[in-house]
Amino acid sequence: MRGIISPKLEDFLTQANNALAEAKRNKVEWTPALIRGNLDKLAAFMSEAPELAFVEDRCLDFEGRELAVRAYSPAPNEPLSVLLHFHGGGHMCGSVELYDPISRQLAKTARCVVICVEYRLAPEHPYPAGIHDCQHALINYKKLLKGVAHNDTVTIMGDSAGGAICTTLSMNSLKNSDIKIDKQILIYPSVDYTMSSPSIQSNGCGFLLEQDKIRWYFQQYFSLNTNENVDSTDESELQVIKQASPLYGPFSNKMPETLIFTAGCDPLRDEGLAYAHALHEAGVKVSHHQFDGLIHAYMLLQDLVKEECQQTYQQIADFMLELT
Repeated sequence: MRGIISPKLEDFLTQANNALAEAKRNKVEWTPALIRGNLDKLAAFMSEAPELAFVEDRCLDFEGRELAVRAYSPAPNEPLSVLLHFHGGGHMCGSVELYDPISRQLAKTARCVVICVEYRLAPEHPYPAGIHDCQHALINYKKLLKGVAHNDTVTIMGDSAGGAICTTLSMNSLKNSDIKIDKQILIYPSVDYTMSSPSIQSNGCGFLLEQDKIRWYFQQYFSLNTNENVDSTDESELQVIKQASPLYGPFSNKMPETLIFTAGCDPLRDEGLAYAHALHEAGVKVSHHQFDGLIHAYMLLQDLVKEECQQTYQQIADFMLELT
């Protein structure tokens, strides 16, 4: 079923769809630089970035290079719970800097220590490089918080591609005892690289994130031939894509308690719902909230949907508070 857009987003979508139509008429080809620049423009819709007592860029050694993060705390002398934040962007866009207002708001509203990870992006660093970076940061998070008080409760959070990373790490935790996750928070997560859910079709045009753009993201992420569709690759590549999709991975009641947000006008809506159902069937405690009139990436549009973003932050804070 196709979503019905909130009036708050109608003008924004009209402008976005007009710009997309013009780009198609002019035969503009997507490149990583173009797509990254377009996503960065959404920073204009996040005017609120709370001041915090502690914000600092830090790094970890990993595979002979530096893995950068930004750490936040509203009270660096108070032992608060820890939130590992993995940004979205289709595995090839987004950054700690773009998501800085969100990380700050998380730290303030949920009163927690936030670590936002600058993981490697495709196509320069295809699957699974970014996952390896985030897993290394998760396992070694204490090294990133020297001089910052914190307790031992750890939540992971991601939107879109960041949600894919979270759910992959939750899967990995079943067989790797070094990975400790108390809870996970998923915001319009990408969990099915086969693009099989009905909302890919029903919401795949006119709502900012479009079906052909999703396919192109995945081609970059998995280093597929860009003349092919994800669903027309050879059998071995299809197997890799399906195995990488958290929706088709193993589920267990040992997986962390999960809070999931979906958007009614998002092409990824139904895979998020399916993931919530699979967790529930496995015996995992799941909380789900859907904003029916919103689109993918609504957290980057805070000035347009302020009330819904505030509700999201507050539900995250309430969910994390249950840990302490």
